Amino acid sequence: MDQTTSQIYKRLISYVGDYKLIAFFAIVGMIGYSAMDALFINLMKPFIDEGLNDRNTDVLTYAPFVVIALVLGRGMFNYMSSYCLSYVGSQVVRTLRQQLFEHILHLPVSFHDKNSNGDLISKITFDTEQVQQAITKALLIVVREGAFVVFLLFNMFYTSWKLSLIFLVIIPLVAVIVAFVSKRFRMISKKIQSAMGQVTRSSEQMLSGHKVIHGFGGQQQEISQFSAINNHNRQQRIKMDATKALSVSVIQILAASAMAVILWVVSMPSMIDTISSGDFVLLISSMMMLLRPLKQLSNVNSDLQRGISAAQSIFLVLDEEVEKDTGTYSVDKVTGKIEVNNVTFKYPTKDEPVLKNLSLSINAGESIALVGRSGSGKSTISNLLPRYYELEGDSEILLDGVNIADYKLTDLRKQFALVSQQVVLFNDTITNNICYGLDRELTNEELMAVAKQAHVWEFVKDLPEGLDTMVGENGVMLSGGQRQRIAIARAILKDAPILILDEATSALDTESEKLIQQALDSLMKEKTSIVIAHRLSTIENSDCIYVIDHGQVIEKGTHSELLEKDGTYSALCKMQFGEQ
Repeated sequence: MDQTTSQIYKRLISYVGDYKLIAFFAIVGMIGYSAMDALFINLMKPFIDEGLNDRNTDVLTYAPFVVIALVLGRGMFNYMSSYCLSYVGSQVVRTLRQQLFEHILHLPVSFHDKNSNGDLISKITFDTEQVQQAITKALLIVVREGAFVVFLLFNMFYTSWKLSLIFLVIIPLVAVIVAFVSKRFRMISKKIQSAMGQVTRSSEQMLSGHKVIHGFGGQQQEISQFSAINNHNRQQRIKMDATKALSVSVIQILAASAMAVILWVVSMPSMIDTISSGDFVLLISSMMMLLRPLKQLSNVNSDLQRGISAAQSIFLVLDEEVEKDTGTYSVDKVTGKIEVNNVTFKYPTKDEPVLKNLSLSINAGESIALVGRSGSGKSTISNLLPRYYELEGDSEILLDGVNIADYKLTDLRKQFALVSQQVVLFNDTITNNICYGLDRELTNEELMAVAKQAHVWEFVKDLPEGLDTMVGENGVMLSGGQRQRIAIARAILKDAPILILDEATSALDTESEKLIQQALDSLMKEKTSIVIAHRLSTIENSDCIYVIDHGQVIEKGTHSELLEKDGTYSALCKMQFGEQ
């Protein structure tokens, strides 16, 4: 939903609510600063009329002290407004950033499927900074320069309301220009945000895929792609600056024209005798001084629109519905009986269903295997069990006879430990990666026992810092087999009753596979296990093997039963082991 500028700004200002007092002092400081400037111009009249024209030395004697007092007051108000505004602005940005980070964490997996990491990172980093500009810099200029304009207009009208009326004629024209320019600024701001998202996305892709780029010689392709994105970003910024410069020039021409008319009127014989030197200087000074705040007020529009556009993109994410947790059934540990009944499922980003009326049954403590070609829907089952995606229609999955939709999400996900081919490690120590998500402190003995059971200790004992070694971003400092063993150690610690092994050993060499298979065998004892495998040698001992094709079970049975059938499974075995 496209919100209006005022709605977005109101919502943004609501974040200032917690810091009302500091915001109040900031506004007092801004208005005080403008009042000091306006008062200085106002004092021109007595200095000229009484001090110079009437030769009153008392007035001129006090003048230096008054000027110093005004400058000191101005400095004090400036510090007060700048500090308080900066404080409020940085607090609002911190709150927004924190909210955005937490909200994205609670969004469903389907949201992440549709949005790139680069765009989301850009929102957390770049867009929140733009919001700070809107709150601090823009608000400072709007309030301070706006108050200055009001004070100067008061000076002018108090001195000569007839002449000042001429100046008021330009106000509606300025309003029309500002309204037109605002729309354009907001449109360009959205394009700049989108361009920044592309810059982040392209950079992130280059950094994460640098090995592939080097391997396939794709440097030139990436450079030209980034160059186009970078240039598009530059073009949008030039458009923003050009619009800003044009609007400022037009507003200043209008103001100067009004001033020229006033000077012409003052030069008329009928007017020249009605106005004193002090009044004339005060009037002209006020008009000259008006040009600066008018320029800044028309300039600030770009910052304001940029901030509002950034706030809108942040609010769009914050308004996304978080992962639904309607379940009320609470459980500590299930026995592990799973029934998948008539499950038809398609991913939100796809048109065709991945699973079609799929049914399978797993008894507690049983080990089953899912085999089939890539894209047949095996991994989708492992995504549906912990409810990363919601089921629709008559499709249902029961865990211990209870529909998984009825479980509390945290309780449901506690029941599953997943070891997949794609191991995600955090840029932290090996210990912290093994203990990730654990809600209790682990003793050194327990940690060592787990490390040995998962064969992690075999490579850790040779590292200078042992278990305190940093693994680098996504475990870049470790080999595939080493990462896999850390994932197994993590699963051992979680001690969940159901284990999902998704291609857990497919990317490993024979020696690593043997070690990991041993670790997995000890992990699978007395647990319900679902093994998704391409390598059929790892699943020969499964209690039941399901052959899946196009989202449906086409064969099921033990290894020997399926070989006797001489069907798809048998053909797969012959392909892998050769005719034996």
